[in-house]
Amino acid sequence: MSKKNIIPIFVPHLGCPNDCVFCNQNKITAASTNVTSEDVRNTVEEYLNYFKNKKNIEIAFYGGSFTAIDLNIQKSLLSVAKEYKEKKIVGEIRISTRPDCIDEEILNTLNYYLVDIIELGVQSLDRDVLLRSNRGHDDKCVYKSSEMIKDYGFKLGLQQMLGLPGDTLEKSLFTAEEFIKIAPDIVRIYPTLVIKDTQLLKDLESGNYEALSLEEAVYMSKEILKLYMINNVNVIRIGLQPTENIQLNKDVVAGPFHPSIRQLVEGEILFEVIKNYFSNIEINSGELTIFASGKNISNLSGQKGIIKAKIIELLKLKKYKLQRDVVPNSELVLSYNNVRKNIKILDYLTLEKKCT
Repeated sequence: MSKKNIIPIFVPHLGCPNDCVFCNQNKITAASTNVTSEDVRNTVEEYLNYFKNKKNIEIAFYGGSFTAIDLNIQKSLLSVAKEYKEKKIVGEIRISTRPDCIDEEILNTLNYYLVDIIELGVQSLDRDVLLRSNRGHDDKCVYKSSEMIKDYGFKLGLQQMLGLPGDTLEKSLFTAEEFIKIAPDIVRIYPTLVIKDTQLLKDLESGNYEALSLEEAVYMSKEILKLYMINNVNVIRIGLQPTENIQLNKDVVAGPFHPSIRQLVEGEILFEVIKNYFSNIEINSGELTIFASGKNISNLSGQKGIIKAKIIELLKLKKYKLQRDVVPNSELVLSYNNVRKNIKILDYLTLEKKCT
């Protein structure tokens, strides 16, 4: 399948019914959102002119609380997206919302306007983490909303945040295990960033919250991603998309921000695979060549060659060569000691904790 072309429509919810500790969207009861149908149309046209490949296009309404805004405004915005889908100019429509903003009326509306994917900003299924993050809903509504979305025939996306107040690796693994039971179509993983003008920043400054370091976030993300990989859950993103404002020293005040955090995570996973494979094998020649897809070649080198250096040190290599080849992303081909070995990445992953 060709790469999906996303048309992002950012819908800030100025009247959000809840103030999560990590969010800085202002609570303005007199307004629902400042985005209009004309804004949607202009954005769609802008991106359509930009895309070279006009296939596999998706309109995605981002903002986190789409179905909590005024229903008439929802319909106005979605009507534009529906028009482009009916003309077969776009293939899918996506929205994201809160788990407690799903009911039959909402789902019927989304169905009428041809929405395909509903993502829920779940963040955590640990009750203490939900409470300390001031999410405003319990874990039960996540299961109920997820079931309703799937029953209506929508694709389900779940979003998980790591490092929220009170969170631990064990609690995040629990959330991932529960996500696996829910069986979403897609998952996103977001290590928590501290954004300006939030309660989380106040808690950080008062010493009541400690942000994850980049090293901690990569490790936690690695363990969570491995669990999803082994259970065949499609993780489409790790870390917030960098924008003009989502940068350190702009809106991001603290936390593990990195523009390519997924590459850091996947590089560490491949290092673990190599380590596990060679745990009982000695490379007598001191030479190792790995044939892999372009994506895995990049990850096996790593940012500034860090994974490459770790593998060379681990195996005491005299020569380490990476060669791009027609190899599935799920496999590697290792050449050493006059042996050429195809291995499946999943066969050499070890979990911090077994999925129950």
